[in-house]
Amino acid sequence: MVSLRLNEVRVLGALMEKETTTPEYYPLSLNALVNACNQKSSRDPVMELSEAEVRTALFELESLGLVRVLADGRVSKFEHRAYDGLGVRRPEIAVLGLLLLRGPQTAAELRGRAERMYAFDDTAAVTATLERMAGRTGPDGTADPLVVQMARQPGARESRWMHLLAGAVEDAGGHGAAAPSARVASAVEEGLAERVDALERVVAELLERMGALDGR
Repeated sequence: MVSLRLNEVRVLGALMEKETTTPEYYPLSLNALVNACNQKSSRDPVMELSEAEVRTALFELESLGLVRVLADGRVSKFEHRAYDGLGVRRPEIAVLGLLLLRGPQTAAELRGRAERMYAFDDTAAVTATLERMAGRTGPDGTADPLVVQMARQPGARESRWMHLLAGAVEDAGGHGAAAPSARVASAVEEGLAERVDALERVVAELLERMGALDGR
């Protein structure tokens, strides 16, 4: 299972989307890809990635076998390789691309938003695709899900689904609860360690001042 950073998630999702929504401009040049990543519509969150940040994300995705660079004259162009890299088909690409670009969504939301990428017959067809992606197993027979069904929020009629390409999801629900990713946990621990060090320095300074006052 890959574990992508936020910028890599956005770049991969944008390539998946533009393959089918603007095939005449696909594969994308770097400039076109930056614009696709930074769209104000159909993006959650809205981002402002620089060319350097997109290049870095492309490099990482290429090393994972999820992006390919094509030489087109003097301009390099980029395409995703999720079909081979993740072992998915067109319906899965549509669903996964939307989840990468817009975060957790219900099956009904995905069906409505996927029309330009893939025409699902109904919401049940989207749910079947999601369940197939959630129940995947790897070559060795171990679980290898791409999405997870999240716990239904209070007052919500449907539960939402989330991709797992950026690591596991904390509030996963009925299809196997998932723990926070190792990278997130490591970052939290590192932040806590820094705060503890800072507090220890403050305490030491206060004790030193109190000792100086007592010695007067």
